[in-house]
Amino acid sequence: MSDNFLDMLVFVRVVQAKSLSGAARELSFSLTVVSRKLSRLEERLGVRLVNRTTRSLALTEEGARFYERCVQILAEIDDAETEASSGSDRASGVLKVTSTFAFGCRWLAPILWDFQQAHPDLHVHLDTNDGVENIVDAGYDLAIRFGSLSDSSLIARQIAPNRRVICAAPAYLDRRGRPQTVDDLPGHDIVAFGEPPNTHWAFADGRSANVTSSLTTNNGELAHRWALSGAGLVLKSIWDVRDDIDSGRLEVVLPEARLAAAPIHAVFPHSRLAAAKVRLCIDYLSVTLRKAFRAETQ
Repeated sequence: MSDNFLDMLVFVRVVQAKSLSGAARELSFSLTVVSRKLSRLEERLGVRLVNRTTRSLALTEEGARFYERCVQILAEIDDAETEASSGSDRASGVLKVTSTFAFGCRWLAPILWDFQQAHPDLHVHLDTNDGVENIVDAGYDLAIRFGSLSDSSLIARQIAPNRRVICAAPAYLDRRGRPQTVDDLPGHDIVAFGEPPNTHWAFADGRSANVTSSLTTNNGELAHRWALSGAGLVLKSIWDVRDDIDSGRLEVVLPEARLAAAPIHAVFPHSRLAAAKVRLCIDYLSVTLRKAFRAETQ
């Protein structure tokens, strides 16, 4: 690997990590090495690429243009490598995955650990974030998303069903009453979450309810905790609330009104299409999750 290429790689990782220290951790370099390589690159180009202080980092105009070209060049190199190894049954290198906090903790973490154990040359990095990031800019190989997808620049493969239910704590339902029809939902306290919070609840038969909420969050786990505390109705995936329903901490309302499907997708950039680590991981996730969720779809 030439010094020029390595300097370019370091620069891209600094931008994506939004800090020199973050890039150093990702690349397993010292902070001094990362700082020196970035300075050397700027000296060689004769321009400042990054304005940095002890607390912030921002691209200059020249840095932004150079970053776009570097990302393109690195992607082409990655394409060449993945094309050469597309027939491989061995996952290696670094696999960067992102998902929501709850799904990442409860399902992805143990599955990815098993996958990594089967491929010891692979390093798995899992980010949990309920926000929706641009996975290309953030450098992810794979993202787990729920429901319909709008970004046509990415490839999406459905890997598991995702039945959802409306539920609430029994204490809330005893206090406010149990909805008898979909039309009763707008009159209830609602805990909504997402970016933006989901207040349009669509059902498989075409009905819908526009609800309002005094409690909203971008974090599904926080919404879950509010619902357990008796704050109101919440729309959650069955995999997230099954234990609470079985234990009586939460109660399903309108069980006969099936919500519109929001299947789980593996989403990845076109440049990762042939990568063995991505292809094998998606296959493993699909088999494992479909087997685990089979009873939940009934």
